[in-house]
Amino acid sequence: MKAIVRDGYGPPDILALEEIAVPAVGDGDVLVRIRAASLNAFDWHMLRGEPGIVRAMAGLRAPKSRRLGADLAGVVEAVGKNVKRFRPGMEVFGYGDGAFAEYVAEPEDHFAPIPANFTFEQAAALPMAGISALQGLRDAGELRAGQTVLVNGASGGVGTFAVQIARALGAEVTGVCSTRNLELVRSLGAAHAVDYTREDFTRSGARYDLILDIADTHSLADYRRALAPEGILVSLGASGGPGQQAGTAKIMSGAVEAKVRSLLSRQKFRLYMARLTREDLVVLRDLAEAERITPVIDRTYRLEAVPEAIRYLEKGHARGKVVVAVS
Repeated sequence: MKAIVRDGYGPPDILALEEIAVPAVGDGDVLVRIRAASLNAFDWHMLRGEPGIVRAMAGLRAPKSRRLGADLAGVVEAVGKNVKRFRPGMEVFGYGDGAFAEYVAEPEDHFAPIPANFTFEQAAALPMAGISALQGLRDAGELRAGQTVLVNGASGGVGTFAVQIARALGAEVTGVCSTRNLELVRSLGAAHAVDYTREDFTRSGARYDLILDIADTHSLADYRRALAPEGILVSLGASGGPGQQAGTAKIMSGAVEAKVRSLLSRQKFRLYMARLTREDLVVLRDLAEAERITPVIDRTYRLEAVPEAIRYLEKGHARGKVVVAVS
């Protein structure tokens, strides 16, 4: 099968399209022929091994896996003898190691049936960004109907889902984005859209029950001004390209400061990393089938153009998701 591979950490130039073996199918695994995949900031972090904390997970000197990519959608080709939920021919979406390829074999809990009204490209855009938005709002942010929510970074992959999910959960949503994305953010359900090139939302006087921070543009002190007295700030970390991402020291110092501030204030400050689960894939599928969420797809690339796709994503200006059409 064809797959995008790498033999070390570095820029997109180190990636190559190679012919490798189709992965073996374990007793609890599902072999999926991938039809589409999507990119996340996670992918270029894994590619470059930045910040340093990434290498503690992926391999200190060299990556443990040659393959890259996580989000995918496709058709079940084969299943292990212990698999209960799937059979060959079913259309699924989910996540795995090495989605920039023609096949993956992963445990069945990594997949859910594709939303009935979605294309493969739309379904592939859902997993990581959708779950990050969902868990950031629902779990870390403790979002309740009737609350006010500000999404900082509302036009990106996570942000476009966050605006829609917050609206679906009954919140009044404000989205922060650039001038060219104001109408997009409003169209996704934001009651208010703030142009960060013209206005600093932390100095506007407005206060929010929950701020979901994806863009990482302000200090903790700045965000406090925009939080309600018992509001919650949930930070999903920086998502910009190389030179913009938070380093390990910044992440650790930010976590310590957030913990101290939370102890000294009724406001809560949380650094959050999503946990991919089958249960929340099902939640996303249900929201999609109810037409409460739909992916915003900026560009679609062919499999051999993954290096170009990552370079584009790293620039930090993608509107919604960047997708790879695999077959």
